Amino acid sequence: MDKPWLKQYPAGVPAEIDASQYRSLAHLLEDSFQKNRNRRAFECMGKVLTYGELDTLSRQLAAWLQSRGLALGARVALMMPNVLQYPVALAAVLRAGYVVVNVNPLYTPRELEHQLKDSGAEAIIILENFATTLQQVLPNTPVKHIVVASMGDLL
Repeated sequence: MDKPWLKQYPAGVPAEIDASQYRSLAHLLEDSFQKNRNRRAFECMGKVLTYGELDTLSRQLAAWLQSRGLALGARVALMMPNVLQYPVALAAVLRAGYVVVNVNPLYTPRELEHQLKDSGAEAIIILENFATTLQQVLPNTPVKHIVVASMGDLL
């Protein structure tokens, strides 16, 4: 299978990893944070987020999520496009011991309500651009905790 994206990888980035050496995706992230602290993890709109920054930000958000009293394995919805806040939220949810529920930010209110109910999501991390859709359906969902990110938060 042709993998044209490999041409975009920086020098030293392997084409594949041995996932069997990790107990979970959260453990793979922890290992990456420690080994690559000063390396670029993500870039968006000219802003770079290092593994060290991702480690710090996701650890803080994970601690906040845990302080809400969610049980281990609780569902947390992420409703945002490919912006720097997404990997922070993803890593935070996994580190906290919760399950990520990816939500298409372009969902209609009906679609969003169905996904939140069907998944049992108790929390949502959402980009402010899509909050109006959430407001329309929130009373009909199990969501109890909301984190709203702004587009410019990490820029």
